[in-house]
Amino acid sequence: MEKEYDDWNKLKKDLSTKKSNIFFHKGDIWFASIGKNIGDEEDGKHSSFERPILIVRKFNNNIFLGIPLTLNEEKEGKYYHKLNSFSGSTAILSQVRLFDAKRLLRIIGKVENEELKEVKSKIRKIV
Repeated sequence: MEKEYDDWNKLKKDLSTKKSNIFFHKGDIWFASIGKNIGDEEDGKHSSFERPILIVRKFNNNIFLGIPLTLNEEKEGKYYHKLNSFSGSTAILSQVRLFDAKRLLRIIGKVENEELKEVKSKIRKIV
């Protein structure tokens, strides 16, 4: 377990010096290096500690509000939203947080505007 934290810390150092000229938009779904986290915080997987992220709001060219996604079918309730426009994925609303664009790896999809509005509405209800 300790080795995974060391690997993440090395990758995190590399990401922090990466030039960020990635173009992203609200509603995009990207794989992002979210890291090896603690407790029940959602972790990334594989060597790049990646997980799909839904971009909820873009603040500028470097910072955005994002929600980690999961393929776990058992996730239900007010802290989750099953995506209709990105089949099989569920947004983990309780894990919404600020991300830097340096973490973005590759775009994999997009949600419809109406669904993004629904996700934002659900987030407002839980905060």
